[in-house]
Amino acid sequence: MSSNRHPDVRGFFDDATNTITYVVKDPAGPSCAIVDSVLDFDYASGRTDTRSADAVIAHVRAEGLTVEWILESHVHADHLSAAPYIQKLLGGKIGIGQKITVVQDTFGKIFNEGTEFQRDGSQFDRLFQEGDRFDIGGLEGHVLHTPGHTPACLTYVIGDAAFVGDTLFMPDFGTARCDFPGGSAEALFASIQKILSLPDDTRIFVGHDYKAPGRDTYAWETTVAEEKAKNVHVGAGRSEDEFVKMRNARDETLAMPRLIIPSLQINMRAGQMPPAEADGTSYLKVPVDKL
Repeated sequence: MSSNRHPDVRGFFDDATNTITYVVKDPAGPSCAIVDSVLDFDYASGRTDTRSADAVIAHVRAEGLTVEWILESHVHADHLSAAPYIQKLLGGKIGIGQKITVVQDTFGKIFNEGTEFQRDGSQFDRLFQEGDRFDIGGLEGHVLHTPGHTPACLTYVIGDAAFVGDTLFMPDFGTARCDFPGGSAEALFASIQKILSLPDDTRIFVGHDYKAPGRDTYAWETTVAEEKAKNVHVGAGRSEDEFVKMRNARDETLAMPRLIIPSLQINMRAGQMPPAEADGTSYLKVPVDKL
């Protein structure tokens, strides 16, 4: 395998949200992409902080890297995106799946956004769909549309590495929930099969890790072969019917993510805050009995 098929990957783990942000570098040059960035947010006070993003920015600057892309695997419900903050300081184009328009329409209604909220994905620089290709220096990436967790979920395949967002987790932890608006366990199963059809030695980088029972350390890298053989939800040939029944029953027991209300309002805007009101302050809404 040539070196330009094997990107250098550095993960940054956010303890508050169990999210991993990735810096994906062309091994033959300074170009890189940043996948699933985090803007810190304290819900009780309504205050944002940039310490997580600043750690990524410091790494990029220390290594002399050039940011080509700031990629979102989907509209996250458990953390705020730092994409605009990173873009302002480092450049790069913000990309997400073309089905963001479905998510914007769904949550635009839930949060009763007015007509000034554009539901066409225009807040992002690039809307990707199945099969689209993009470059990170000499690295070529391509896009898999992998819905189920949300309608807009993407997997970015860059060289021999696949960044699966919230579709798959580590083999001992399983798969993502499907009970958000627009989610589907049937769609997730099909998406996972698409990912598992990649070469066995493809490196899988997951969007979150929560330490499965019996595991003492966080982990975020595995392979297609390990997922096929060992994933506790879909591995070892589990059928679609078995998976859907398990996934739906499990989802009924899960609470909403702690930051879902601020995250959705901000992330559907490509990480921008809602427009400031007359006093110059941005406000977030809490829809009562809607989620």
